[in-house]
Amino acid sequence: MRRIVVLTGAGISQESGLQTFRGADGLWNNEHIEHICTPQGFRRDPLRVDRFYNDLRARLPAAQPNAAHLALAAVEQAARSGRWQGQLTIVTQNIDDLHERAGSQDVIHMHGELLRLRCTRCGMTPVWRTDCYPDTPCPACHAPTLRPDIVWFGEMPYHMDIIEKRLAECDLFVAIGTSGVVYPAAGFVDSVAAHADTMLFNLEAPSGPAPFDQTILGPATHTVPAWTRDLLEG
Repeated sequence: MRRIVVLTGAGISQESGLQTFRGADGLWNNEHIEHICTPQGFRRDPLRVDRFYNDLRARLPAAQPNAAHLALAAVEQAARSGRWQGQLTIVTQNIDDLHERAGSQDVIHMHGELLRLRCTRCGMTPVWRTDCYPDTPCPACHAPTLRPDIVWFGEMPYHMDIIEKRLAECDLFVAIGTSGVVYPAAGFVDSVAAHADTMLFNLEAPSGPAPFDQTILGPATHTVPAWTRDLLEG
């Protein structure tokens, strides 16, 4: 049985119209990262941080899954139906829900989810689609101790135990919409080099040597569906 781990980065969601955090029109261009993406920034000015993520949450429904999201979901659906003998796990650095809306179920959000909050008092992580403010009560313990369920700078990524297990078991590692030469992609590809094939799908070639067996350049909406078609037909 084929076991594939796919790491998705900002590039795959950018093709759905979502701004990346970095880049020419990045969300961080008008904000200091330390103000909105660190625990210290949240403690200093929680209203500013809440407003930033409230705005992202409000804009999310307008973005739709693109052909790359749908292609990955089709592979998982083929596995569930028995038409393809394999397992495809998506590990995403993105905080949007586009993979889920495309139909993928085996999705690991290593940097958290925009549509969840986390209570710093009781630990509950409720699904959340509206605004949140510093005085918004937790639905479980009723304390005003909610924060975005996002991994900020200085915090550990989520679910690393299951990610490491899937990487150890895989025979193919694929990175989509990420440079591939910075962490976590660089660390992931290094960890599987001895037992798995590796592929990189990106819009542009990495600035430095990429440790992948194969690099495919072009929009993910074109290259990923072509790859998944070959995968399912092979």
